[in-house]
Amino acid sequence: MNTELLKKFVDEAILEDIKDGDHTSLACIPSTAKSGAKLLVKEDGIIAGIELAEFIFNQFDNSLELNFTNKDGDKVSVGDIAFTVHGKAQAILMAERLVLNCMQRMSGIASITNKYVEKIKGTNCKVLDTRKTTPHFRYLEKWAVRIGGGTNHRMGLYDMMMIKDNHIEYAGGIAKAIESANNYLRDKNLKLKIEIETRNLNEVEQVVSIGGVDRIMLDNFKPSNTQEAVKYINSRYETEASGGITLDTIRDYAETGVDYVSVGALTHSYKSMDLSLKAI
Repeated sequence: MNTELLKKFVDEAILEDIKDGDHTSLACIPSTAKSGAKLLVKEDGIIAGIELAEFIFNQFDNSLELNFTNKDGDKVSVGDIAFTVHGKAQAILMAERLVLNCMQRMSGIASITNKYVEKIKGTNCKVLDTRKTTPHFRYLEKWAVRIGGGTNHRMGLYDMMMIKDNHIEYAGGIAKAIESANNYLRDKNLKLKIEIETRNLNEVEQVVSIGGVDRIMLDNFKPSNTQEAVKYINSRYETEASGGITLDTIRDYAETGVDYVSVGALTHSYKSMDLSLKAI
C-alpha cells in the first residue's frame, strides 16, 4: 500500500466532498456523540477495499475502533457484515461516502476479475488489466484487480514501453519503431520492457525476425490465429492476447498457450458491488 499516494488521494477526496464542513452532521450530531456502524454486504462477490477503508477512517479520526470480519479478497454473500466501526459519530458520517465509493468500485472490479481468473483456472495464462481506468483512480482500480486474482500490466506510460499500431505508423514501420525504442532506452539509460502490438501473422513474423522486444501482443486475433502465432513464436518472447476478449471466449484464448490475456473490461465495464454502511 502506497501510503503517500493514498494520503494525497484521501485529502483531495475530502476537499471535494466536505470543503468547509459536513454541515448536516455538524448541525444534527453533538461533537462528543459516539456511535457505531456496520458495513453490510448486499451482493455476492469478492470484497475489496478493506485495508483502504481502515486507512480512510484513520485519516478522519485515528481513535475510531474497527473490527474486521473479512479481509480483502474474501468471498462474501448477501447479509454478511464485513466490518464494524465505533467512535465519534461525526467522523463516521463524514467518512461514510468516501469509504463506500471506494469499496463498492474496488469490490466490483475484484469480483469481475475473479470471474475471468476462474474461467482460465488450470492453464498457465494470466489475466491482465489495461490503462483503461478512471483518471485519478487507477491505483485503486489496479489494486482491486490484484485482489481479484488478476495481474497488473504497466501502471502507466512511464514503466513499460508498448509500441502500438499508431506508434508504428508514425515511426515509419515495425523495424524503425523497435530500433527507435531500443536507442531511446540506451540513450536514457533506462531498463524498461518493450511490448509491441501485432495485427496479423505477417507482423508477428516481422517482429520475430527483427527481435529487440520482450513481449508480442496479438491484437484482435481469433483463438485459432493466436494458437498459430504462439506456436511460431515458440517461447522466444512473452505473448499477450488482447482485443474484445470476454468471459465466454477467454478460456479458448488461454488454452492456446498464450502467456497473458488482457481485458480492458475489468476496469471500464465493471458493476459496482452493492454495499451499505448502517448505524448500529
